[in-house]
This record gives sequence, structure tokens and C-alpha cells, in this order.
Amino acid sequence: MHRIYKLKSGVLFDVNGNFYLEEKIKDWNDFINNDDLFQSVIRIVAGAKKVENGLQLIDQEVLPPIDKQEIWASGVTYFRSREARKEEAETTEGENFYEKVYDAVRPELFFKASAQRTVGTNDKVNIRKDSVWNVPEPELTLFVTSNSSIVGYSIGNDMSSRSIEGENPLYLPQAKVYERCAALGPCIAVSNKPIDSGTRILMKIVRERNLVYEESVSINQMKRKHQELVSFLFKECEFPYGCFLMTGTGMVPPKEFTLKSGDEISISIDSIGTLVNTVN
Repeated sequence: MHRIYKLKSGVLFDVNGNFYLEEKIKDWNDFINNDDLFQSVIRIVAGAKKVENGLQLIDQEVLPPIDKQEIWASGVTYFRSREARKEEAETTEGENFYEKVYDAVRPELFFKASAQRTVGTNDKVNIRKDSVWNVPEPELTLFVTSNSSIVGYSIGNDMSSRSIEGENPLYLPQAKVYERCAALGPCIAVSNKPIDSGTRILMKIVRERNLVYEESVSINQMKRKHQELVSFLFKECEFPYGCFLMTGTGMVPPKEFTLKSGDEISISIDSIGTLVNTVN
């Protein structure tokens, strides 16, 4: 995988551990909304300036890899997610909804965030003040062009208020969409072939220097295919700048766990990198 980082000073490319900075790319939207993005990266790198301080540039200048795109999300795509949603909805007799959508032809898809409500790595995410049960949801995130082609992969954190969603499934938008509700980054990883089905997602949560949660899952545990989710998303929606699609979570902290201010959430995905956020 080649990695593309959106920086304050330009676009940084990581190709096999070598870093190249291109300062002439002025329109991020046009650049990434390209069905031939992988080959475009190869061509740009051939004429770009090689830099030795790539890691330092990422640490100091990296931005979330989004501008005019929307972020959408998928729900109940892993068996573990189905069971967790049934648990949180037990008191409202809503658990049957989640069992049905897991087995249905049509997947659960919902709008998650615009760039305004999205943060990048090393930034802060929010938890709702009117929710008593809040969790991060680590998700492989697809970048899809306006022609519905999957050309890149990123890491997403779909922050969720489980107490609100569990009270009533109709409260889903309030549980999912609020300020700093989504984290995305640190890059877009591109390849000339689909991501490996054995790719692992790892999440760690550190509280006051103590590891309080750690779990991993392989994306081959997903019930839905990536292109299947994209096909439903694009049935009646147009995305002139492309879009990001979170593909669902296979990790759910236990019922007694809830995020607290100061918690550090670290999500790593093989071949992509690590997304790190602190809870406000």
C-alpha cells in the first residue's frame, strides 16, 4: 500500500518507506476523486521532491483526509455488532431490529459526518453530555470515487452514544451525529488490488496511563462485502467529490465500560497506520 497524507503544506506520499512531498496539488477533492488514483500516485511521486523528515511532517502538519466529501457509515456488519446492538436494545424490545438487518438483503447505512464534524489523528473527539454510555467504534473506512470505485482505505472512529441509541432505534442520528463525532485518518492508503481479507483492526484504550481495553478483529469476519455496501449507498445518492464509507465495527467494549474525558483511543489497521484521539 502507498499512503497519502494531507498536510498543511501540501500532499505527502509514503511509498515503501520513502517520503515525497508535492506542494503543487491545490485541490484535494479533484486529486483523490480519481478512479486511477493508485497510478496517479506513481506518476506524481516520479516527479516529486523526496524528503527525509516525512514522519516529522506527519506529526506536525497532518490533517484529516477529507474536504468536501461526506462520511457515511454501515451498521451491524459483524456478528459481534449484532449481538451488542441486541443487548443495548433489550430494555426497549428493539433487539429484533438488529437481528433482522444483519440477515436482510439491504444493509444499514446512515449519514455520519461532514468535514465540519470530523477530526484527524492526534485531535480530540467528543462524547455527548446527555449520554451515560459512550464507546468508540473502530472501522475500516473506504474512500469511494464519484463513479462508485473503491480506490483507497483509511481508519475511522464512529463515536457512538449507546445509551441513546439503545433507548430507541429512532434516536440513531442523535447517537451518531454531533460535534467531533467522527475521526478519520491518518492517511488514505491506495493499492492496485483490494485490501487483504486477513487485514487486522486493533483498538486500545488507555486511561490515566493504564490499558483498560484492547481487542482486535480481522475484516474477514464481516458479513457484507465492501462493494455490496457501496452499491446500496450509490443506488439513489450522488457524491460529486467521492465519499468515505465506514464499514462497521467488529469490536464492542463490555456493557460496564464507557469512555471518560482524557481517555486515549488508538486504532491501528494493517498496511494503513494508526489513528489516535483523546476524549474531550
